[in-house]
Amino acid sequence: MTVLYVEKPGLLTTVQDLGRHGFQAYGLPAAGAADPYALQLANVLAGNDPGEAALEMTLAGPVLRVLAGGLVAVAGADLEARRNGSPLPLWETVAVQSGDILSFGGARRGCRAYLALGGGVAVPEVLGSRSTYLRCRLGGLEGRALRAGDRVASREETGRIFRRVPAPFVPEYGASHTVRVVPGPQDDHFTPAGVQAFLTGEYRVANDSDRMGCRLAGPAIEHRPGMADIVSDGVPPGAVQVPGHGQPIVLLADRQTTGGYPKIACVVSTDLWRLAQAKPGDSIRFVPVSLDEAHRLYRIYREQFVSLCRQLRTGDMAGKQYRVSIGGTTHDVWVEESVAEYRKR
Repeated sequence: MTVLYVEKPGLLTTVQDLGRHGFQAYGLPAAGAADPYALQLANVLAGNDPGEAALEMTLAGPVLRVLAGGLVAVAGADLEARRNGSPLPLWETVAVQSGDILSFGGARRGCRAYLALGGGVAVPEVLGSRSTYLRCRLGGLEGRALRAGDRVASREETGRIFRRVPAPFVPEYGASHTVRVVPGPQDDHFTPAGVQAFLTGEYRVANDSDRMGCRLAGPAIEHRPGMADIVSDGVPPGAVQVPGHGQPIVLLADRQTTGGYPKIACVVSTDLWRLAQAKPGDSIRFVPVSLDEAHRLYRIYREQFVSLCRQLRTGDMAGKQYRVSIGGTTHDVWVEESVAEYRKR
């Protein structure tokens, strides 16, 4: 069982899993990891089921002291992860020992990183999930973000295989993002010029973006007269709402269950991670695709993701990690057999 003591909490560090599903009809948002891909791979690397609870760290990460060692893995954004002052590798299994200091700085690439503990973070399930929903103070660690003095423990580990995600499966986090969208369901609420502005304009991620939505600033999207509001209806993840001011909002993990602004498009599920990892100031451009194409993209993604997880969990990509001291400097060395060809997702 791994136990961490929170010396500094970071900007926003919460416990998240894949979310609290089945309750949106009652007005309760799903919450869960903003970037499920990074969360799930961090968990698999730590020897867990993909949907286990882990720590989601946003923009600036925490400083954690290890009270009891075990397996951990960090996936997602580059938050300058360090162990005892030396770089901590991302996207691979790491063994930490009692007394180690894990520190995370500001985001160099991406926005959110996930720290998985072998066994999963041990907090109570609330309505079938350990995810934190801050607006209702629900789930996670007392329904709140981590703060100094907290202790975060894991349940018992299930294995000690060391793994690393092959480079072709590690996303590239840049400052410019091309995001595919399926137009609708209310794209007819906008003028042709408004739709054109949305599909050709460059948008910047605004500073007031959060887990509820990625707010964008750029060319105004013009509504048809009297059509800037609708009777509230359900909102899926990735829905692109456009309020009366014409600036789009892409809804993320903590989105409300219904909304009264027309939705010009919806981000395809395989590109949602791009919005979750976009930092304030990053550039966003939208490209339309058909619903059939969105389904095809998801099938390809799911095939490759399931295959990757299976190979990681069975040890087909397993290696061994050694800590070697040379001339007074400690190095983490990874030894593995060569891996066959892998496809980019």
